[in-house]
Amino acid sequence: MKRSRLTQAAVAAAVAAGLVLAGCGDTDLPGGEEQTDLSVLATDVPQIQTLKKLTKKHFTAETGITVDYTLLPENEARVEMNREFATQAGRYDVASVSAYEVPIYAANGWLAPLDSYVKADEDFHQDDVFPNLASSLTGEDGKLYAEPFYGEGSFLMYRKDLFRKDGLTMPPNPTWQQVADLAARVDGTDGASGICLRGLPGWGQNLAPINTVVNTFGGAWYDMDWNARLTSPEFRKAVGFYVGLLRSHGQPGAERMGVLEILDRFVQGKCAMMYDATSLASSIEADGSAVKGKVGYVPAPHDRTEKAGWLWTWAWGIQQAAENKDAAWEFISWASSKEFQELVGREVGWTSAPAGNRKSLYEKPEYQQAAGAWYRQEYTAATDSADPKDPGVGPRPYDGIGFLSIPEFAVLGTAVSEQIAAAIAGRQSVDAALDKSQDLAQAAAAKYRGE
Repeated sequence: MKRSRLTQAAVAAAVAAGLVLAGCGDTDLPGGEEQTDLSVLATDVPQIQTLKKLTKKHFTAETGITVDYTLLPENEARVEMNREFATQAGRYDVASVSAYEVPIYAANGWLAPLDSYVKADEDFHQDDVFPNLASSLTGEDGKLYAEPFYGEGSFLMYRKDLFRKDGLTMPPNPTWQQVADLAARVDGTDGASGICLRGLPGWGQNLAPINTVVNTFGGAWYDMDWNARLTSPEFRKAVGFYVGLLRSHGQPGAERMGVLEILDRFVQGKCAMMYDATSLASSIEADGSAVKGKVGYVPAPHDRTEKAGWLWTWAWGIQQAAENKDAAWEFISWASSKEFQELVGREVGWTSAPAGNRKSLYEKPEYQQAAGAWYRQEYTAATDSADPKDPGVGPRPYDGIGFLSIPEFAVLGTAVSEQIAAAIAGRQSVDAALDKSQDLAQAAAAKYRGE
């Protein structure tokens, strides 16, 4: 079985290195074998809920390794993850980390490198993983620190039935201005809002799509000397456009709605368009969705750049302080494998398989048939997003599409998102929101300017 092969390889490597395998969390089983308990911290999303349901029946039954999951909403999971990894408390062996955390955690020595495990585990098929995702999970030292559970880009979803009813045509590669014009024309048809967009504060909430708009409109958070640029004409135009579109043709109460809330409205038929993650398509096309079979999918809207979509992944990383690293890799090797995708396809349904991370999934006729409405656009969005190192117009001193690859961004981004949410709610103007945000951004980058 896979467990025997992996464990033997890991033990051999450990002995050769003169290491001692930790026994914490192990219990004796009949016959002298040991049972290992893993603790996993993850975001509470449908894909991971499916993983949890299948773990005992398959992973534990095959390996003897039990898994204790702690699933939390995204914002809460990030707080817990940052606290856990910064202190290296060792409470969790594995956590779902993102392309934002991995470079930062790796630089601080908080994650265990995975290269030796990948090399020893030929059945994992690392060459099947999308190269751009693997690159985003690699530290500055060139080592791999996490494996993607699922990946996503962003695209525009629209109601084909409402567009037909209003005599509208969606361009195959729309600009943001075309989207705004269409939102104005379709707004109110069958009671649907013209477009649904994230408005809820949070650097992973409203700022994720807003940053893609800023990039393609020519804006940037900083110039090459780390001077804040949030009051530049390009940044003001981008945020003003997003806020104006939401206030004119978006969903009511937008400032209180994040990704899950707008998804809920969309599947209920209350939105004519939605710009968000490719991973939402499986929910939109699921049984019980009021819009199943009625939705079209096109690339992320753009303006001054040809590409504007984000690149994102939730991935599995091993805490450096974890005492069960070998068992932790076995879990990752199973959860991020193409065999697990096939397992989900057989037992749950192919549209529930974690997607956007492996080439082989998109070659499977079963997935192509089940995800026929969106898999081509999903594949393109996940493999041909904007370039994280050059996502906009002109140079910038940081990487990232929907986020900035600096540790300060988690706090800074959340503070700026709150100012923009207040503008979406009509409590202040966009100019006032960005004037305050400019001061926050300038202060956050002081150390990079040598101050």
